[in-house]
Amino acid sequence: MQSKDLVQLAEQFGSPIYVYDAEKIQSQYNRLSKAFSKVNKLRINYAMKALSNVAILQLLKEMGSGLDTVSIQEVMLGLHAGYEPEKIFYTPNGVSLEEIEEVNAMGVQINIDNLSILEQFGTKYPHVPVCIRINPHVMAGGNANISVGHIDSKFGISVHQLPHLVRIVENTKMNIVGIHMHTGSDILDIEVFLYAAEILFDAAKNFKNLEFLDFGSGFKVPYKKDDIETDIEELGKKLSKRFNAFCVEYGKELTLIFEPGKFLVSEAGFFLAKVNVVKQTTSTVFAGIDSGFNHLIRPMFYGSQHHIENISHPKGKERFYSVVGYICETDTFANNRRISEIKEGDILCFRNAGAYCFSMASNYNSRYKPAEVLWIKGEGHLIRAHETFEDLLKNQIALPLAVTAV
Repeated sequence: MQSKDLVQLAEQFGSPIYVYDAEKIQSQYNRLSKAFSKVNKLRINYAMKALSNVAILQLLKEMGSGLDTVSIQEVMLGLHAGYEPEKIFYTPNGVSLEEIEEVNAMGVQINIDNLSILEQFGTKYPHVPVCIRINPHVMAGGNANISVGHIDSKFGISVHQLPHLVRIVENTKMNIVGIHMHTGSDILDIEVFLYAAEILFDAAKNFKNLEFLDFGSGFKVPYKKDDIETDIEELGKKLSKRFNAFCVEYGKELTLIFEPGKFLVSEAGFFLAKVNVVKQTTSTVFAGIDSGFNHLIRPMFYGSQHHIENISHPKGKERFYSVVGYICETDTFANNRRISEIKEGDILCFRNAGAYCFSMASNYNSRYKPAEVLWIKGEGHLIRAHETFEDLLKNQIALPLAVTAV
């Protein structure tokens, strides 16, 4: 997409607004598929927690993707978007047995990461095909909040608890069809990923009826010009060779599964916001926009960086700005960032806004959530309307005056 297209969409649909480029999502999907083309059975399950708009789910479904879900609500959204139950993978954490039973009744693939729940589920449903999430105790990920495979993580069944796991499976006679791991997000060193894969291969030898191995995802995308990213092609070459060799050793051709979220949609997303005020203080020039961390929390939450451009005047003289929001507390998107000279009314574009941006938005300060637009075949399609005051009131129940009177 070009800057002029984004400016036009901001004018057409209003700001703040999220825009997603369908062509970029397609190219990322094709890139991952091509990197693992030497594997006979490859399945890509989109991790929909990254961006769960139904239109995006439908788009990925047309590309051939399955879904990776982490809640019963995500499962329901996937079914609503037209996915067949067998194309949906359910990997919860810390949920009740009751929720897992509800999802099981929907016919989707269950993935369990807790010995207690595994035993309870296996006792009641020994014939239901189940996947097990292993914690390989491998530290990976660009931030402590997104590193999920280490020894202190709440995710997965410790690889050191395999004897307990095997005993539960033998006692319940349950049907284990897959083994899963996910080490974390923003993986740079593919050797760490390959090391964790070896742990998964060793764990898989304990189960005789496997149909697939799920290696999670966590591939890093570039956040700025010349930024480093996961070398998908190199990983594809090395892991494909090792996976195919393991299948021969195992005596059966298994399916290799990945569950990318950020990798597919992050670079496809743009967040557009209008500059409300340019404020000069004794030491800083603030560009205050018509948004805040209620719409894009990652810079405040993770310290993440999103490249910011003034798409209204992209070729203006660069100055240093601190870009801030309108939330009534510290609400900073960027400190002393070089951006083309900003004037009130200009549209700023935040790149890499496709993953974990709208999906983490809130109504903090009673602000409305923004709209979402899908750019496809050179045209913008509204896929979520701007919220209104009526949306804020929905589900709230006012008390009768007689109750509130002092």
